[in-house]
Amino acid sequence: METPTGTSSSVLHRTVDHQPLFITSAKGSYLVTKEGKRILDGCGGAAVVSIGHGDERVLNGMFDQMKKVSYVHSGAFANDPAEELADMLKESSGCERVLFNSGGSEAIESSIKLVRQFHIENGQPERVHFISRLQGYHGNTLGALALCRHAARRRPYLPLFGHFSHAVGPCYAYRYKLKGESDEEYVKRLEEELEAKFQELGPGTVAAFYAEIVVGATSACTPAVPGYFKAMKAVCERHGALFVADDIMGGMGRTGKMHAWEWEGIKPDIQTLGKGLTGGYASLSAVLVSKKVVDALRKGSGAFNNGYTYQSNALACRAAIEVLKIMKSDNLVENCFQRGQTLERLLRTKFAKHPNVGDIRGRGLFWGIELVMNRDTKATFPPRFPLAEIIVRRSVENGVSLYPGKGTVDGVNGDHIIVAPPYIITEEELTFLVDTLHEAITFGVNTYTQ
Repeated sequence: METPTGTSSSVLHRTVDHQPLFITSAKGSYLVTKEGKRILDGCGGAAVVSIGHGDERVLNGMFDQMKKVSYVHSGAFANDPAEELADMLKESSGCERVLFNSGGSEAIESSIKLVRQFHIENGQPERVHFISRLQGYHGNTLGALALCRHAARRRPYLPLFGHFSHAVGPCYAYRYKLKGESDEEYVKRLEEELEAKFQELGPGTVAAFYAEIVVGATSACTPAVPGYFKAMKAVCERHGALFVADDIMGGMGRTGKMHAWEWEGIKPDIQTLGKGLTGGYASLSAVLVSKKVVDALRKGSGAFNNGYTYQSNALACRAAIEVLKIMKSDNLVENCFQRGQTLERLLRTKFAKHPNVGDIRGRGLFWGIELVMNRDTKATFPPRFPLAEIIVRRSVENGVSLYPGKGTVDGVNGDHIIVAPPYIITEEELTFLVDTLHEAITFGVNTYTQ
């Protein structure tokens, strides 16, 4: 049926009458449109594509699994791929058990239930409050959305959220570190803010603190200053709350280490993974559970009161196994780290004097560019002006796909671009990417000034 814009689709796309660009194939670091145009995948979708598109080793492994068994219900049966993948993740993280779901939002929902049940099993059912951070994002289902602070996505559903979720300020040095304040002083201030929130709610009623180790979509690849996560975890431990690391976007090698928390010298009580775990070959997420939490279940009810139809899906787990094997055999996590250093150098060189680039931040192949009207004042472009979207459309026209974001500063104001290419990207491709981004930013700013 023809839409008012002349497009024809039975799919309810994110914008009802807009027809997205059709991609008919993908290989390596490139997407190919219906018309045959090659586009460098500079963002891996939403930082999903890790080992690159169309790797025959993954496809062959998945086909082999399909010939054996694609699906069994986890309530009645187990399967080899789920067991093998859990062992692999246990080895890399030091966790005790792993739960497999279909997507990041499901992983967060499961982790919320797991935190709740942990405290019930320990005889503390009064622990009902969850603390997260402003400008954090944890998923799109109602429980996850209540927990996160993505203002635009939350706004229509605010009446549906309960009162279990609370927030403290982010560790976002470019915007919120005070003039003349040292990293240590900034950490201390944020530690005191979290402590004050515990005291406000009642320390014995707080269940968990949630944080993305490197904040992704909401504020553009924002790492914490040194010592921040150690301080936050110390507050949690002091009051008996769990520390939950959301590594869905920044995990599985994306920052140059397998797990983003490895940079911070901490270990979470619970960790969520997704996206790069299968690199886009299948829908899979994971909840990594510490011995402390598993022991509480074992000593209590002996079961986790949670389940999904596609939990521990054999085909998706086999895809992840093949992806992790390729990461290891091809040394892709180290390659991500090395290419990340190249990308950082290219970005900082190219945009060193650009009047509309306020901050460049990130780790590995996970970088954000925050856009401003004025570098000195850090003033943002008006929220009504779709700067990031214009930049991304322009970059696609010139052969590079990037990830746009709005509301960077406070959920309303600010624009950013995320660069998160596959770990196999070459230095030449990175140069092309940065050059294309520079032209697109200039074009977008000029659009505003015209």
